[in-house]
Amino acid sequence: MTTTRRVVPVLTVDDIATDAPRWASILGLRVVMDHGWIVTLADDTLTHQLSLMTRDETAPVNPDASIEVDDVDAVHALAVEQGMEIVHGPHDEPWGVRRFFVRDANGNVVNVLGHR
Repeated sequence: MTTTRRVVPVLTVDDIATDAPRWASILGLRVVMDHGWIVTLADDTLTHQLSLMTRDETAPVNPDASIEVDDVDAVHALAVEQGMEIVHGPHDEPWGVRRFFVRDANGNVVNVLGHR
């Protein structure tokens, strides 16, 4: 059985330089990751997180959420078995994660990832 480690909503924004400080300020969060095209904000415990993204660096679409799991390939196999649409990957990305994007029947896209 796969363990989910973290669930993070992802908002698509036009201007991270403007939007990240605004969201951080009103929610009391701080930047914990910044790749330029994606910024993740979190509280001091890393329990509550929010990502802001302009355009995904390697995928054809932006996800609605990122879910970190302990076994990306097992989740991928289950998604394929369930007939879900794989939009991207699985791929090992240069920033240290293995991930794939899956779209459900409602059009929601989820980035399923694990750190390598």
